[in-house]
Amino acid sequence: MHRDQLKSAARLVVKLGTGVLTDSRKQIDPAQLEQLVAQIAAQRKAGKEIVLVTSGAVGAGMGALGYEKRPAELAELQACAAVGQSRLMATYAELFAKHDLHVAQVLLTHEDLEHHERHLNARNTLVTLLDRGVIPIINENDAVSFAEIKFGDNDKLSALVASLLPADLLVILTTVDGVVENFGKKDPKTISKIEQIDSTIEKLAGGTTSETAVGGMRSKVEAAKIVVRSGIPLVIASGKKKNVLAKILGGEDEGTIFVAQPNKLQGRKRWIAFFHHPKGTLFVDDGAKKALRESGKSLLPPGVSRCEGNFDAEEVVRICDLNGTEFARGIAKFPAEEIRTKKLARVELVHRDDLVIL
Repeated sequence: MHRDQLKSAARLVVKLGTGVLTDSRKQIDPAQLEQLVAQIAAQRKAGKEIVLVTSGAVGAGMGALGYEKRPAELAELQACAAVGQSRLMATYAELFAKHDLHVAQVLLTHEDLEHHERHLNARNTLVTLLDRGVIPIINENDAVSFAEIKFGDNDKLSALVASLLPADLLVILTTVDGVVENFGKKDPKTISKIEQIDSTIEKLAGGTTSETAVGGMRSKVEAAKIVVRSGIPLVIASGKKKNVLAKILGGEDEGTIFVAQPNKLQGRKRWIAFFHHPKGTLFVDDGAKKALRESGKSLLPPGVSRCEGNFDAEEVVRICDLNGTEFARGIAKFPAEEIRTKKLARVELVHRDDLVIL
């Protein structure tokens, strides 16, 4: 894939991290926000459809409520998010209005995208807003989200939104130039292009030490896995640079590009693969793994060595090899208890149409 291909991206998701939006006091930085909005507005005027996934609500609320660093208590975090979210949206609405653009707030929880009808409904809402020339501004509904229903971080949320639409490109703007080799050492070097996410790349991606942020580069690499498998490229670049968006969309060598896999997943398969917290795991032998991966077969009872977790029929499960490496996901046709009895024969535990190789 050449960066030139990014010039034709018509629909993009842009994610702005907390570090890009806040100053050294962890308060929203108005000048920085203004220049980012101007970049997005310019692309919208050039005919691009843009969905914005924004962090910064907790950061904006921390300043307002007098917190020096990100609170650890869930209720305090949610209070910061509730105060900060309305401030953040008011600022966005005001800044985009200067460019004669309307914005819409969309707050999501994981459940909204996991439940199939709500998933499709969220997609229809976003597409309708884009059709009307509006810029949807998405954030996790932090004021009500708790561990079980969280996306984890906005990097993952942006990847899921890109997959939901689907977008032609995901751009994550952060405080660094991309995935960097020798980060914090004497010869740092930004990797221009990543075609395969392997253990070397995962080792380069550490967590974060920032007081307002969650995730860091590790969560961005996890986000990359989702979008590239969906057939969408991802660029991670510095949101502190002027005109960074125009450079990326102009095909310039800016940031790190994760190359999309050529075989795009269809909508339902993307939903199965990425929008669930799987309720259990089926461990399969090498023969079954080969049949699933290479021959496009359904999963049959003889191939399952063991079954973990408590799930019902029609729930999504992980499919792992005997080493515990997850290589597929699918919708189980039978509950865990029944699979564990080993009495099922001549049935399909996971039908091929309900199965996705990751």
